[in-house]
Amino acid sequence: MANIKSSAKRALLIEKTTAKNRASKSLMKTNLKKFDAAAEGKDKAAAESAYKTAVKTVDRAATKNLIHKNKAARRKSAMTRKLNDMGGKK
Repeated sequence: MANIKSSAKRALLIEKTTAKNRASKSLMKTNLKKFDAAAEGKDKAAAESAYKTAVKTVDRAATKNLIHKNKAARRKSAMTRKLNDMGGKK
């Protein structure tokens, strides 16, 4: 533990921030997996609702600098392609 009072306070704040960031990232990953599962299940309605929540969480993570904005764009683009391919362009 730190000897200086202000650095000890800072260490506690960092722990809290790390926990929040970890929870937000975990939620994002969970929503991405839910979308992937819905897309694999061929249920267009479920995939669309999962897509909306996944895009929101990816955007929120990019806004909070948990992931890079280009990574967020790449993830959203991949999800959009997967959703559009479900439309049945045969």
